[in-house]
Amino acid sequence: MLAREGQRLNHKKLYRIYREERLMVRRRRGRKRALGTRAPMVLPTGINQRWSLDFVSDTLSDGRRFRILCIVDDYSRECLAAVVDTSLGGVRLVRELERLSMERALPDTIVSDNGTELTSGAVLRWATQRVAWHYIEPGKPVQNAFIESFNSKLRDECLNEYVFTTLAEARAVIEAWRQDYNHLRPHSSLGALTPVEFAALNGQKTQPPQEGEITGGLYL
Repeated sequence: MLAREGQRLNHKKLYRIYREERLMVRRRRGRKRALGTRAPMVLPTGINQRWSLDFVSDTLSDGRRFRILCIVDDYSRECLAAVVDTSLGGVRLVRELERLSMERALPDTIVSDNGTELTSGAVLRWATQRVAWHYIEPGKPVQNAFIESFNSKLRDECLNEYVFTTLAEARAVIEAWRQDYNHLRPHSSLGALTPVEFAALNGQKTQPPQEGEITGGLYL
């Protein structure tokens, strides 16, 4: 640029001034990502061996965005939680995992992507000495295929079918869909059983009967 303006300087002197004045453009480094465990994952052979979790976004009719924290047991395909709120940070995520740990045993492994909420200090502190947290490689959602498949069903069968006017309405509709998915929806991968039936058949009743659930011929 100086040469174009007719300025002639010794290139060594110019470089020295350039360095002393720190005129170079700083290169932004990529965000540090939590590594977790990078051991190859094997298919789970029992309930609570591995959970997958991810976030899904949608909007209310007035344009306000909200998010859904989805947690799935990879063995039984149960949706353990579908938490709906406008903000779901690391502290809230830990609170939901603590709630689930009191309802059922903690898993051996949790699988997720490298989202900021999932790599927050609150999550890392909570997971230490409790559970192996496996972060998939960036840009490879196929490594978290179970939750990606669930997210696709949630969007196609529920989110795309409704226009939510309030957050309370979104919570009610999504929870009703989750109950239907767990208790009434047979899965070919589970031998045409529902996730709850498959879980019960494998020796563990993982969720208490919900109000309105049909159980053993009785309508609760």
